Amino acid sequence: MVTQPRPSSQIPWEISQESDELRRAGLKATLPRLKILRILAGRERAHLSAEEVYQRLHESGDDIGLATVYRVLTQFAEAGIVIRHNFDSDRAVFELNSGIHHDHLVCVDCGRVEEFKDRMIERRQADVAAVSGYELISHSLILYGRCPECARAPKMKGSVL
Repeated sequence: MVTQPRPSSQIPWEISQESDELRRAGLKATLPRLKILRILAGRERAHLSAEEVYQRLHESGDDIGLATVYRVLTQFAEAGIVIRHNFDSDRAVFELNSGIHHDHLVCVDCGRVEEFKDRMIERRQADVAAVSGYELISHSLILYGRCPECARAPKMKGSVL
């Protein structure tokens, strides 16, 4: 007996959409890629390190190795599915590429990352580039400081921003 493929209308929307996203990027829709993509596309939309993605996979019972997570995240970055950031020198973090430009606030104490958009900042950066004769292609703005929770916590002696 030959099993017929299920019509796309019976495939859950998320799986179908994720598979399409991978195919458009020239990648096969393998189970590890789909699972990693789902974690990055989760409700939190966090900036996660490879180790954090691996930990979430492990917590959900998925047997995907750390080397596979690194390899898939690198493939995703090369394909433009994710954006790789190095907010501190210790590790890279990845976020799903939404196609919408934004900048980041990073807490120097706890590592919390928040995204923000500001039209005036964007306009000013374009003006600076234009005055210098540059054609602005891309940019990254990262502001470092203390998040509200860390700012309220008692400061340790000798801490430096």
